Amino acid sequence: MGHCCSKEVSVSVAKEDTTVPVPAGGAYAANHRPKSSRTAPPQNGTTPAHSFSASPWQSPYPAGVAPSPARTPRRMFKWPFPPPSPAKPIMSAILKRQGPAKPKEGAIPEDDSGEGEGGLDKGFGYSKNFAAKYELGKEVGRGHFGHTCWAKGKKGELKNQPVAVKIISKAKMTTAISIEDVRREVKILKALSRHSNLVKFHDAFEDAQNVYVVMEMCEGGELLDRILSRGGRYTEEDAKPIVIQILSVVAFCHLQGVVHRDLKPENFLFTTRDEDAPMKVIDFGLSDFIRPDQRLNDIVGSAYYVAPEVLHRSYSLEADMWSIGVITYILLCGSRPFWARTESGIFRSVLRADPNFDDSPWPGVSAEAKDFVRRLLNKDHRKRMTAAQALTHQWLRDENHAVPLDILIYKLVKSYVRATPLKRAAFKALSKALTEDELIYLKAQFRLLEPKDGYVSFDNFRKALMKNETDAMKESRVPDILNLMEPLSYRKMDFEEFCAAAISTYQLEALEGWENIASTAFKYFEQEGNRAISVEELAKEMNLGPTAHSLLKDWIRISDGKLSFLGYTKFLHGVTIRSSNTRYQ
Repeated sequence: MGHCCSKEVSVSVAKEDTTVPVPAGGAYAANHRPKSSRTAPPQNGTTPAHSFSASPWQSPYPAGVAPSPARTPRRMFKWPFPPPSPAKPIMSAILKRQGPAKPKEGAIPEDDSGEGEGGLDKGFGYSKNFAAKYELGKEVGRGHFGHTCWAKGKKGELKNQPVAVKIISKAKMTTAISIEDVRREVKILKALSRHSNLVKFHDAFEDAQNVYVVMEMCEGGELLDRILSRGGRYTEEDAKPIVIQILSVVAFCHLQGVVHRDLKPENFLFTTRDEDAPMKVIDFGLSDFIRPDQRLNDIVGSAYYVAPEVLHRSYSLEADMWSIGVITYILLCGSRPFWARTESGIFRSVLRADPNFDDSPWPGVSAEAKDFVRRLLNKDHRKRMTAAQALTHQWLRDENHAVPLDILIYKLVKSYVRATPLKRAAFKALSKALTEDELIYLKAQFRLLEPKDGYVSFDNFRKALMKNETDAMKESRVPDILNLMEPLSYRKMDFEEFCAAAISTYQLEALEGWENIASTAFKYFEQEGNRAISVEELAKEMNLGPTAHSLLKDWIRISDGKLSFLGYTKFLHGVTIRSSNTRYQ
């Protein structure tokens, strides 16, 4: 399972017949991984391919030996051909990211990109007087596109103050997309830096050779260093403040419509060497804006922290929550939940293996902590907690921290107000079966909407969102979701109906007590909402065609023509004719 070990060495990750070198990382070093060499953004909202960066951690096990908990489960049959390697599309993406290669002598270059470096506009419109404002010092980190240096302000508010300057070489910006990557990173840093756990952005400059991104200097080292200094793991009580800070900043990013896509211990820095120093997230080089109902399809991130749906090329904000689950697992036990000797093996482990909660030290870890990690490392992204939900989990509930507004309630309420009366009745019955644990999160979100006389309206949702608005939220078009909530303009919601509107059946399914919740909810539905319904009407309710009629017959009781328990639970999901065995959507 690969334990934490010193990273003061250069390591490499073998993939098939190729070895990709990975430099040892220091503070800010992760800021400079290769950018993507992507095609122009498609018009349908999807995004193209990125590459992976490997973790700098090594395994203490001998070559060819992997501990059983992280090993890919063995198959009991033979493939007629070798199974497809998930590492191959990654390697292809890495080669694309590096831009056009220099042709060998006598070779004919094959470049069908249609875009030469000479025709690229590398002007960003940033100020060009960097040398007049800052004095550069020693290098503190290095990556593929450039390096980060310590610097000191010469004038203004930052006079004699230390700052970190990320220097990105224009010579290595070989595609229009790589230029846009830098522009987007600066936009995100500028828009989000008001959060206390996000590295503060000061300014951006450029000259003919480089782009200079000036940020606050965090001199306390990486979270990875702290883990190693503690012998590879934290106690539960010491881990909680770390996890809370991570969740807080990620919840803020997600509300703004920004997905980080490379969360890992190397990308969290402490401001000072003090034990209780605040922590900051860095490296938004792989981050992107994402609309509320958009799904991305470019493979990006670091192998040990990548979510299963990223490998399936269809993911959203939930991919960051998986990465937080991996980080929390490491904090609590000092080992990675998914490990293999090659990237291909790591990906297979992520897709197929389950985290090990049996070996030491897990028997001594609280049930609440294990439940917390399990609910983040659920392979079905729909069942994972959001960052705001995780902050109300029983494991963290006694800690003194604020619960932020959750973009998920906007998505769920939007669907609820546009649903049919039968669907709303089904969710109202489900909300009456919720336990106090689930209600804590909903009560917190209801308070953030600042109800008047116990009710919330469309105006409450609008004001709460605008109260948190930044330029990033505008860029990702998050406020557009309010247009889809228009039916709420003509009504009010009390807390009981808000609960019905803001619950997710998939997330409830991940709870150990789901069967009791579902059976209790069905009793309420029988009393107040269940009615006779034909197969044709049920298909219309679920936007299904005639081919689904044979399937829906099993959902309706023959005795009275009403939904059965099976039909009720399926109806809550809004399932389509495709079976549950299909890949996650």
